[in-house]
Amino acid sequence: MISLEQLLESRDKRAAHQRALMEKYPDCTLVCLTVQLPGSVKRDSRSLLIGGAGLAALLNKFDGFLSNTEVKDLETGYEAYLMVPLSPELVKHVCCELEEEHPLGRLMDMDVIGKEGPVSREALGLPPRKCLLCRQEARYCIRARTHTTEELLKKINQLINNFIP
Repeated sequence: MISLEQLLESRDKRAAHQRALMEKYPDCTLVCLTVQLPGSVKRDSRSLLIGGAGLAALLNKFDGFLSNTEVKDLETGYEAYLMVPLSPELVKHVCCELEEEHPLGRLMDMDVIGKEGPVSREALGLPPRKCLLCRQEARYCIRARTHTTEELLKKINQLINNFIP
């Protein structure tokens, strides 16, 4: 279990690492993959499976185009960083496609950062992500705490069980 303080500290460290990578690879677009799990446990067999599946999908999509790849298996969650020498808009389209179409894509967050900063779905004319359970915009359900952690984990476990052969 992690505390809110640990979670916030990990976000700060992730942002600092993203800035460092952007400085080191100025001609690349950064993809930062994290796993979306509710609750205070952010690292377990589920997070490693989801993160590994997301990384494999990204490696498959960007095969031959990667300048650098890093993976961090932290108590605060799985993180992968990929430096791709393609336009941020193209990279964001690919990542959004994976988030929507991969069997575990809804459990992955693929942030895309270019020279001008983060690229949003909205900037590309794409709709916001939907809730895992009710198909409303996810941000509304998260803010309102519409669903319990138990309901979300039940759905997550179902997705994982359907993914595992």
